[in-house]
Amino acid sequence: MEAIKKTLKDNAAMRWLVLVLVSTLLFSTYWFQDFFGSLKGLMDSELGINSEEFGRMLGMTTIANIFGMIIVGGIILDKWGIRIAGLAFGGLATLGAAISAMAAAGFFGDDKSVMLTWMIIGRVMFGSGLEVVCVVATRTIVKWFKGYELALAMAINMGFGRLGSALGLAISLDIGGGAVSPSVTFAAALIGISLLMFVIYLFFDIKLDKQIGAGSIEGADDEEFKFSDLIKLMTNKSFVFIALLCVSFYAAVFPFIQYAPDLLVNKFGFSYALPEAGNFQLFGSNSIGTASIYILLFIFGLAFSMVPSKMRSFPAKVVSIVIIGALFGAFVYSLKDVFSVWLVNGPKTASLIPMGTILFTPIFGSYVDKNGKAASLMILGSLLLIFAHLSLSVFQSELLGYFGLLSLGVAFSLVPAAMWPSVAKIVAENRLGTAYASMFTVQNWGLGLFFWGIGALLNAVNPSVIKITEDFRAKFEAAGLSKVEIAEKIDALKLSDQIPPFDYTIPILVLVLCGVISIFLSFMLKKSDREQGYGLENPSNG
Repeated sequence: MEAIKKTLKDNAAMRWLVLVLVSTLLFSTYWFQDFFGSLKGLMDSELGINSEEFGRMLGMTTIANIFGMIIVGGIILDKWGIRIAGLAFGGLATLGAAISAMAAAGFFGDDKSVMLTWMIIGRVMFGSGLEVVCVVATRTIVKWFKGYELALAMAINMGFGRLGSALGLAISLDIGGGAVSPSVTFAAALIGISLLMFVIYLFFDIKLDKQIGAGSIEGADDEEFKFSDLIKLMTNKSFVFIALLCVSFYAAVFPFIQYAPDLLVNKFGFSYALPEAGNFQLFGSNSIGTASIYILLFIFGLAFSMVPSKMRSFPAKVVSIVIIGALFGAFVYSLKDVFSVWLVNGPKTASLIPMGTILFTPIFGSYVDKNGKAASLMILGSLLLIFAHLSLSVFQSELLGYFGLLSLGVAFSLVPAAMWPSVAKIVAENRLGTAYASMFTVQNWGLGLFFWGIGALLNAVNPSVIKITEDFRAKFEAAGLSKVEIAEKIDALKLSDQIPPFDYTIPILVLVLCGVISIFLSFMLKKSDREQGYGLENPSNG
């Protein structure tokens, strides 16, 4: 009997090495996507970029995807494979990030309009590669882990992305040392490094393809994209409801995360600067110390959600939870002074939203697999979304604000854990690629509108704040102060209330409307599921 030929992916160490190499792409692109949220106040005080201009820059990140770049990327991925798609779109994201970094450093000129224009051009190019890079990473993991630890690998891969978002928000100000340019340069450099990691991966990919044979390369069995598939999807009311739910829900989450640090500073008096008591140094660096804490939180999050599920007996599950919980409790207690300061710092507190998804998403995903109730859980997630934004807009209670952020983190885990598996029940497997590409494309319409719209609305409802700030800026510029000196002066005026805080009430109330729409769409989805019989309320393994 002929021995079964072993390939690289049959080696566990090689699979996990590949996971790390590829997941760095997600880590760096999520970092660059979200890190600007912690710099909003600094971009205003140092560069004079107001809320509308800030929102415009973020919103234009989605412009290429609004007009179908994700679908184009999917076609390229299907036709030419992981290697060409990864290099092309990873390179596009890297080039866009580099242009943004050069613009922030004044390479194209020191005038605000010039800097903003080139930063927008960079963000457009970055956004053109962003979503396709995520699909490339997912396809690569399927290629290497199918038949092995696929669910665990996907959870860890997404965890890398959330960790990138959290760290980008948490330490970009520390890295910049009170200036915008170093933070942008560092974020851009991360994408360049991750692209080099992907190039290293390609050598293993080429060898694997030689081992498994040309007939099995990439996704040769996958059916190519057809425009007729879009027509079939658009006439399926369950798919239409879940696609619109995707838009309304994510439009209330991702844009909010970008503005959350500034909201916490302006509404509840949180700080941008981190007091000395909130620093944790490692190798003499605050940034490395902070990053190490987040990495440990990342590991604990994965351990809580993954280890107990691997235990066969109930007592073993309980013991594993107790042990991990005790270690986590000791970790938090040892850093209680640091965390107490972090929880009144805008960027640090906002960064805990994506960190929470690392823990909760796998748990909720497992619940949906075993118990179903996906449509009902989407209704619950939408209710939590409404509570979160009401807590952070209408009410003035800091404690209620913390509960709002917590409920937002739970909703951010709950709805995706129920939504994405539901798509696989509604749509035939040979059209899933088209379905996901269509959903991401429509989602980007909502993201672009709300990234920009919140900033524009924030300007519109705070005209006096903008005028006072610009008057002071003009005075300091006339005195010949540098951008950094102007930023320091304006920040001091904000702390002394000579420049009043922004009122975020109306912009965040608009996001409550997204939650209401999400509830309506969730109910309609549940109703159409009863009519069409997709079994969204049934267990995935039942």
